[in-house]
Amino acid sequence: MNDLVRQHTALDGSDLEWLHLLVSEWQLLSDLSFADLVLWIPTLDGTRYVSVAQMRPNTGPTSYQDDMVGHLVPRGRRPMLDAALDEGRIVREGDPEWREEVPVRVESIPVRREGRVLGVIARNTNLLTVRTPSRLELTYLQSASDLAQMIAAGTFPFPGQQVDMDASPRAGDGLVRLDADGIVQYASPNALSAYHRLGLAADLVGHHLGETTAQLAPSRGPVDEGLAKLASGWAPREFEVEANGGVIQLRVIPLKPKGTHIGSLVLLRDVTELRRRERELITKDATIREIHHRVKNNLQTVAALLRLQARRIGSAEGREALEEAVRRVGSIAIVHETLSQNLDERVEFDEIADRVLAMVAEISPGRVRTRRTGRFGVLDAEVATPLSMVLTELLQNALEHGFGPGEQGTVEVTAVRGGTRADARLLISVQDDGRGLPEGFDPHRAGNLGLQIVRTLVEGELGGRFDMVPASGQGTRVVLDLPVRAGKS
Repeated sequence: MNDLVRQHTALDGSDLEWLHLLVSEWQLLSDLSFADLVLWIPTLDGTRYVSVAQMRPNTGPTSYQDDMVGHLVPRGRRPMLDAALDEGRIVREGDPEWREEVPVRVESIPVRREGRVLGVIARNTNLLTVRTPSRLELTYLQSASDLAQMIAAGTFPFPGQQVDMDASPRAGDGLVRLDADGIVQYASPNALSAYHRLGLAADLVGHHLGETTAQLAPSRGPVDEGLAKLASGWAPREFEVEANGGVIQLRVIPLKPKGTHIGSLVLLRDVTELRRRERELITKDATIREIHHRVKNNLQTVAALLRLQARRIGSAEGREALEEAVRRVGSIAIVHETLSQNLDERVEFDEIADRVLAMVAEISPGRVRTRRTGRFGVLDAEVATPLSMVLTELLQNALEHGFGPGEQGTVEVTAVRGGTRADARLLISVQDDGRGLPEGFDPHRAGNLGLQIVRTLVEGELGGRFDMVPASGQGTRVVLDLPVRAGKS
């Protein structure tokens, strides 16, 4: 619609915003009318109309098999469009049109904003299945007529009341028609069922909807008075009422077809099961985060016990083994701590990598500098946990075997996300400028425990590739190629 309006018409940005607001609401008009809607805007030179939007009803058969958006019609070919635009009134005159052997009644509704007619809505009703209308259908049609008059007067849609039609109740979910005093004139079967879910034992017709709703809701003092006013229909509002184990969502639309408040249209939907599932998910998320938090605490306790045991061991080799175990446990604890702060099982791994770098760098304070370049991005927990252990082992191996006592140097971790969304890859390198690999060293057969852990996790759990080669110039370079699920980078 933006492109068509800017290309063919003289409307400005504020006019376009009004049209967007109208289009966000007009599914309701289409459903209440049992009719297709097409929005026609006069072109810049005034000689033609361009159709910029179209809506089909959910409540009846369509009048258009083809998409009308983008069509251009010369002025004069459709006299009712001309009359509605020039005279600023709803035009219903004329015989039905025949389209592919289907009779269609056409009406034209001017779209007014701040006294100016911006365009015309053509309302097209398929008459092939016309029959004696029911009370519900008559209420629909009367409500549609009131809304059409409000559009023609420029009082609908309501400014500042942007509606999410995917989340708001629709006409078919439940409809209540109120008079000017808030008394129910008609309630659809779905609306009545929703109120029965709240605990209503009687009929709604003839009762004040606001007072009835307030009586059903749990008593909360002054809130009851506010709820009664909200449900009386004096202002456009959307709210929820919970009572007796049920939850209904209501949307109030005041009706002022001729500038005077004559009543209201209340759309409502039973959202009890939806809210129940949302609460279950919130509870589940909270439980998962609490589990991660407790796992992190338990791992930190294990690390503290291992650290305490390491201080009591006289053997240097045993003490070193326990200290390595402390770092391995610590890397897993970092992942669980990050997961305990998230709503899903995905983590920003750059933060984890930086904390692992800082933890491992404690082995050689002041001797070897560590740094990270590039971004790991967001990773699933099932990737983040083993990858944190792999990174710990590779950094620890580089610091312990790449540099002798007192030697200085640098260890750099580089991460690059690549590949397509269906085949995303994470390329990681850990490079040092230390002494390099021993002669004839084979990283795929080396018996070092740390490298065994790396091989097992990378090739077995992560499904990736691992290699260790001499760095260009001096030192060692470890390369990891891992498949990852594409997410934010």
